[in-house]
Amino acid sequence: MDHSYIWDKTKSVLKDRLPAHAFETWFEPIKPLNINGTKLVLQVPNQFFSEWVDMHYRKHIVSTLEKLGAGPREIKYVISTEATNQLEKTTGNIDVKSTLKKTLPPHLSTGYTFSAFIEGPNNQFAKAAAQTVAKSPGKQSFNPLVIYGGVGLGKTHLLHAIGNEIITTAPKLKVVIASSEKFTLDFISSIQKNRTAEFSRSYRNANVLLIDDIQFFQKKEQTQEQFFHTFNELYQLGRQIVMTADRYPGEMSGLQDRLLSRFQSGLSVDVQPPNYETRVAILMDKAEQNSLDLPYEVIEFIATHLKNNVRDLESVIIRLLAHASLSQVDINFPLVKKVLKERLGDTVSTDISAEDIIGRVANLTNVRADDIVGPSRRKEITEARHLSVYLCRDLLGLSLATIGMHFGGRDHTTALYAYRKVRTSLKTDKRFNRIVGTVKDDLSFAIL
Repeated sequence: MDHSYIWDKTKSVLKDRLPAHAFETWFEPIKPLNINGTKLVLQVPNQFFSEWVDMHYRKHIVSTLEKLGAGPREIKYVISTEATNQLEKTTGNIDVKSTLKKTLPPHLSTGYTFSAFIEGPNNQFAKAAAQTVAKSPGKQSFNPLVIYGGVGLGKTHLLHAIGNEIITTAPKLKVVIASSEKFTLDFISSIQKNRTAEFSRSYRNANVLLIDDIQFFQKKEQTQEQFFHTFNELYQLGRQIVMTADRYPGEMSGLQDRLLSRFQSGLSVDVQPPNYETRVAILMDKAEQNSLDLPYEVIEFIATHLKNNVRDLESVIIRLLAHASLSQVDINFPLVKKVLKERLGDTVSTDISAEDIIGRVANLTNVRADDIVGPSRRKEITEARHLSVYLCRDLLGLSLATIGMHFGGRDHTTALYAYRKVRTSLKTDKRFNRIVGTVKDDLSFAIL
């Protein structure tokens, strides 16, 4: 029996045993690849997915395989990537993961590609520089290329994307990728084992050297010395060097001046936190990758409150998937709020402002935010203005004088009139109740 038949039989049994939501979430995306000895090799979308299935459903899968008596008694996971898919087409029933290890540089993540990188104004220049380097490594002035910025903004993604692009377009070039920590540990190990010459060759034979997080070289004098000589030799040979850092190289302390000078001799590009539109695009992409059907309002809500870190956006999608699967519930606003609370705690309380409320009311009433704070007395604009004043008072507890300042410098008596009018209208006006309820539902968790 082949791997597809065995997996179909296994899924058929598991479908009757497991809740429908859990089965659809965690088993439908799995694809059987082959049988390797006693192991059934399964392709899963990402590392988190494999860990989750292994932790929660391994026993179910293994016991089912044993009862079927079909041959394999164990399971092995392979992460789905473009490289994996290509190998499947060309190599047939083999151990795909082992083949990948033979053909790709160690520590190069095949999931990080330029096509999977969401571009925005915050990272456009960095991506363009990385693509230029990947197309012609060592043949332009971008050497070394230093990509710097805060945690979780995509520096490592771009570093690996360069490696993957070069492996695809110029497979004869030797790509070496390592974190600064690994470089340090390799160097220390070579001293202990009297293999410094072997260590030097492993890095200096590279056509392309990719080093992640060079800030960790700080205060490691011997490692800096070794990296300086490695850098110099590669640079003089016209080999490409790409590094990432958490800040501009010139702002680093604890690094030798001559090393800093080398780091600054090429091109340094920064990656900034993503803007709102880019955050929405990232969330939509991650939701699609994980087969999550999220309403746009939910994506918009998450993007409004997670502002500084791409990794946080990815984490929230995974958490939503996990919560929904474990609790067997649909993803809705209460669940989203719960997940955001877990991730952010009360740190977003200061993020909610009068402008946020005005913007939300503007969206719900189809009135421009500028008109709400402007002089117009048209009925629909006046209603939106009164609703915004009421919510600023009710949710934020702002003084009437402060509220007046947010609404074009109106005095406190005007703000008081608007507040009282809405408070009275809420007793009978269903539309006002719906708008106020929606805004409170969207924003109240951050005011707690």
